[in-house]
Amino acid sequence: MRAALGRKRNWEQLVKFCVVGATGYVVNLAVYTALLHGFDVFYLLAAFVSFLVAVTNNYLWNRTWTFRAERGHMGYQGMRFLIVSTFALEANLLALHLLVRFGLDEVAAQAIAIVVVTPINFIGNKLWSFGPRR
Repeated sequence: MRAALGRKRNWEQLVKFCVVGATGYVVNLAVYTALLHGFDVFYLLAAFVSFLVAVTNNYLWNRTWTFRAERGHMGYQGMRFLIVSTFALEANLLALHLLVRFGLDEVAAQAIAIVVVTPINFIGNKLWSFGPRR
């Protein structure tokens, strides 16, 4: 772990991952808010749909920019990325549900939930989705 923290490349990837995540964050919240307030979709369903849109955005940017050197088969990496993102989604939905149950506004709760699950998402994608080819 100490060696991983000392590698400049890992920190550069983390920054890029966070930049991509920020675009996904904006996409996620925009779609979520539009579905929630514009189409009166139930908040958990809106979170699921906004996740699908944001995860597509994030995968394409992470593949072409963040983890460019680790590119492997698009379908293989895409499936791994989707699996990691699905675990992150489950954590997100749980956090979202709990925050809403505790009285937080649904949009504010989603904004917080996304931030809470970002480390899970980065580590899973760094080590598995775009990890070293075997």
